[in-house]
Amino acid sequence: MAVTERLLVDTNILLEATDERRPYHHETKAFIEAYRGLVFPAQVVREYLVVATRPTSANGLGLSLDHALGNVAEFRRMIRLLGESRPLLPTLLRLLAAVPCRGTQIHDAHIVASAIVHRVEMIVSLNVDDFARFSPRVTAVTPQSVKDRHNE
Repeated sequence: MAVTERLLVDTNILLEATDERRPYHHETKAFIEAYRGLVFPAQVVREYLVVATRPTSANGLGLSLDHALGNVAEFRRMIRLLGESRPLLPTLLRLLAAVPCRGTQIHDAHIVASAIVHRVEMIVSLNVDDFARFSPRVTAVTPQSVKDRHNE
């Protein structure tokens, strides 16, 4: 069954779908290929490029920039890019005032702010606990839970 609601894809879904050595590679790749209504903000693309081109010795994928950009082009055929708009920064700042974060948690807050601005209620991630603090503003789900929900 095709998902009709919009689902915001977290960076780790793209990384997992790219790297055949990762445990959820086949699941995430199939998820991206099967579901319509997937969206991502430009931040997710930037984060993907950072990790994809970082050396494997530094917890990256070790891809060339050309290879990583080719992957982004392929993802964009299946996942709609959300626009970056003026309300994003004020939304992020209001969110941080309401839900204190620090360090890399601010990356997650930015993704949540993008979801809020674009009225996307669910974020698909392999790290749903990273988004728990932002409930009830958004709900984080795994690809498997989306599949299970839509197969009921």
